[in-house]
Amino acid sequence: MARLAELSQRVGRDRLVVDLSCRRLKEDKTWVVAMDRWQTLTDMRISADWLGKLAELCSEFLVHAADVEGLCEGIDRELVEALGRWSPVPVTYAGGASSVADLSLINDLSNGGVDLTIGSALDIFGGTLVKFADCVEWNARMQQ
Repeated sequence: MARLAELSQRVGRDRLVVDLSCRRLKEDKTWVVAMDRWQTLTDMRISADWLGKLAELCSEFLVHAADVEGLCEGIDRELVEALGRWSPVPVTYAGGASSVADLSLINDLSNGGVDLTIGSALDIFGGTLVKFADCVEWNARMQQ
């Protein structure tokens, strides 16, 4: 937290996005921040309290659901719902997306509080499940 506070002070909160890669613990079903290629679990649990404290130092979160990242087998619905309830700043979720329909699903689950980034499934990244043009079209419809 001290390093983040110093960085936030130097560059400005409005220029800072905090990446919270996380894994879900089987024991208590909570999410913990993971580092070192998602292999080292920290003692920081994703919660409304922690997100509130971190939001004082940044303008947005990027949350990677490491357990489903790159698999294209579905998003972590419970994490998306929780982020929608807990985060006081915008959140972009990454992990498991496999169709354009996931854009609407994320929007619905989070009551519009979470955005989605699609990686491995997207055609511009070599994927075959989601076309970039379809994502652009979905976003255009949402802007209307």
